[in-house]
Amino acid sequence: MQATWRAAPILLAAFLALASPAAHALDDPAARTRVTTLENGLTVLTLVDDTTPVVSFQMWAHVGSRDETRYTGLAHLFEHMMFGGSKNVPAEGHAQLLGARGGEVNAYTTNDYTTYFDDVTSESMPLVIDLEHERVAHLDISEPTLARERKVVLEERRLRTEDSPMGRAYEALFGLVWQALPYRWPVIGWRSDIEKATVDVCRKFFGQYYVPNNLVLAIVGSFDEEAVLARIRRTFGTLDRVPDIPRNPTEEPKQQGERRATVYFDLRAPILAAGWHAPPTGHPDGEALDVLSTILSAGHSSRLYRSLVYDAQQALSAEGGYWELEEAGVFLAFASVRPGASIDRVEQLFFDEIERLKREPPSADELEKAKRQLEVSLVDGLETNHELAERIGRDYITLGRIRPLDERLERIRAVTAEDVQRVARSYLVKDQRSVVQIVPAPPGPAAGGGEAAKEGGP
Repeated sequence: MQATWRAAPILLAAFLALASPAAHALDDPAARTRVTTLENGLTVLTLVDDTTPVVSFQMWAHVGSRDETRYTGLAHLFEHMMFGGSKNVPAEGHAQLLGARGGEVNAYTTNDYTTYFDDVTSESMPLVIDLEHERVAHLDISEPTLARERKVVLEERRLRTEDSPMGRAYEALFGLVWQALPYRWPVIGWRSDIEKATVDVCRKFFGQYYVPNNLVLAIVGSFDEEAVLARIRRTFGTLDRVPDIPRNPTEEPKQQGERRATVYFDLRAPILAAGWHAPPTGHPDGEALDVLSTILSAGHSSRLYRSLVYDAQQALSAEGGYWELEEAGVFLAFASVRPGASIDRVEQLFFDEIERLKREPPSADELEKAKRQLEVSLVDGLETNHELAERIGRDYITLGRIRPLDERLERIRAVTAEDVQRVARSYLVKDQRSVVQIVPAPPGPAAGGGEAAKEGGP
């Protein structure tokens, strides 16, 4: 079941506000979110909207790959383990029970958090609450469950990373950008760690992070707010909080020079990947970096596409963007090289375009178009209950508050051409750059059986 579309009048009012900000106040549904904190530290965000009889129930666990220590991949492994059954529900029973009632159930893991969602009709809310509590309170962390889910995760790693040139590019690039922060390892983890993680290791990890004072419930849609909160108190309210949630204290040292790596892979279109250190989520430069990335790579009229794909015809695609994380950020750039073209030539063209932006400010039309694209993207987040729940859940778990939409729009509108050039000059500098080239292995024994790598240090 797809998450429900919100009422047309809300979206119409929002787009009118974008067209004439001074004349129309933007109705931000998230401003009506009620925040409830239980005695055990569980935070519940409720936003009632009776437009349609659909609810998005999302459970946000403040644990991601950055919280792993000896064994990588545990956060993502538990995304799968959470569907592996519990004391009173068999494996896959959670999804089957809600799917039979027309619900949509899924989850995803990031560097900073893990999110589980149930998009259901209103009458299924009691069942959703009971099922979510059940798997937090009584998850089956046993050898059979671990073996089954480990097999699934290893196959996912093979398909999405080991057999994927873009997966290899991300893995190599993040390992260069960060030398100390745990963002340097992949969210899915290293194969050897996944293979060696034991039941005891998994139980300890779950007990440290799947606790009420490390969870946020975000609920948006048509439901009886008081009845839902009462049921959450009767279920989740019985969970015990922990006095301390472990966090990695490491700070990233300043990069002292460009870092490079070459990864050999059997492909026809080589991949160029680059990354620069950038600020974490919520930083004042975030909007200027978003505008910068939009000017460079949003659509076929963007600077990178025009230069590399249309004019020079050296690349099949070219894009870049600001990726904000909780403890750090990275400005990413990728290009897919046209077969037969030189990856070194594509790299030079790519970086020349960035340098040109530092010298020549974006035109008024470029700037306004980029800001309008970002504004519309924010308003699009009002469309579904699922998107609203994602927005309030992500904001609260990473920032401790829900950012008003007007605040975010005002910060985008305040970005100037000088701001765009300033952040380009401040962050997109050579000695803070990491570069990865994914290319076919050269012929001969140096290929090492089809794949090899060389890395340049700082």
